[in-house]
Amino acid sequence: MRQRLCVLGSTGSVGSNTLDVAARHPDRFEVVALTGQQRVDELFAQCLRWRPRFAAMGVASAAAELRARVRQAGLLTEVLEGADALVQLASHPDVDTVMGAIVGAAGLPPCMAAARAGKRLLLANKEALVVGGAQFMAAVEEGGATLLPIDSEHSAIFQCLPEDRSQWKQRVDHIVLTASGGPFRQREPSTLTSVTPEEACAHPNWVMGRKISVDSATMMNKALEVIEARWLFDLTPEQIQVVIHPQSIIHSMVVCRDQSVLAQLGTPDMRVPIAYGLSFPERIESGAEALDFLSLGALTFEPPRRERFPGLFLAWDALRGPHGSTAVLNAANEEAVAAFLDRQIGFDAIHRINAQTLESLIPSLDLHAPVEALLELDRQSRERARTFVKALRR
Repeated sequence: MRQRLCVLGSTGSVGSNTLDVAARHPDRFEVVALTGQQRVDELFAQCLRWRPRFAAMGVASAAAELRARVRQAGLLTEVLEGADALVQLASHPDVDTVMGAIVGAAGLPPCMAAARAGKRLLLANKEALVVGGAQFMAAVEEGGATLLPIDSEHSAIFQCLPEDRSQWKQRVDHIVLTASGGPFRQREPSTLTSVTPEEACAHPNWVMGRKISVDSATMMNKALEVIEARWLFDLTPEQIQVVIHPQSIIHSMVVCRDQSVLAQLGTPDMRVPIAYGLSFPERIESGAEALDFLSLGALTFEPPRRERFPGLFLAWDALRGPHGSTAVLNAANEEAVAAFLDRQIGFDAIHRINAQTLESLIPSLDLHAPVEALLELDRQSRERARTFVKALRR
């Protein structure tokens, strides 16, 4: 039987790549639901191509426009709206597989719903684990969901581990997440005050959305991935290391207890981890180019320097802090990056806002706090971060 897909965030980079892979295997996948925030043109084009039973938009006015265009085109797609619609579709009984590709904390409720409903959950929304790691993993276990990481680094780690999760602890000494270093890997830190949004979004290896591209430039994306890895693979903070690997060919590594190293290699193309998640434990054609070892050249590694990437090191600070600290860090970063992209603050101010918010807001949540408490902490953290943004506005 074909897998029945719900793609949360289908108009983004990961969502569109998911549909690209699915299109190569029409015998394996049926698209049941697609969702976006407010990009009506893109979601309407996807509805024309895939004829899903459901489509949803986060913004009511965008949903109304999509609904009218769907009706005019004679499609039978039912258009829903709002955050509740995402939760409804992620847990719908006619959906087998959910691609969680929404950017930010907004992806937590629908991904949590998919986990509780026992879906095959392809997780590209790292914030779901950064904001609600303990609660999210508990929902996966209670719901009997199959959780498959889609970030290239976490997919690489997952591919290097045995399918039997009970063997992970006895085999793994530590893991090494690789990072490209982004567009400013060799730039003098003193010059980063003048960085523009256009420069920060010009990633040398990957094609990504604007927010994630900025996170890559600050290496906050790697900070969030450190936190995500802690929960995905049940590791201590000390068992997670980061190295800069500019070529983005080795996507991450597992160092075993005998000190042998297992690495996953491939071209920098998100369709590879997506195809692996969609077909696990099998492997299917992804559309990515083959890796040509004879043309690779040298593979190099270097340590991340604190003076250039201070945001990275906030990951370990947050993991060692009170429960909920990682949610505070994520919310602050989303607000700071949005302000930078809106040209309200400088590039270097992103880290200052993140550090100030993390230091000034001490959460008091326990490991079993409900999602509503996590979202309230997220709201408070954003409010606190916005006060720091206001103080730093140009």
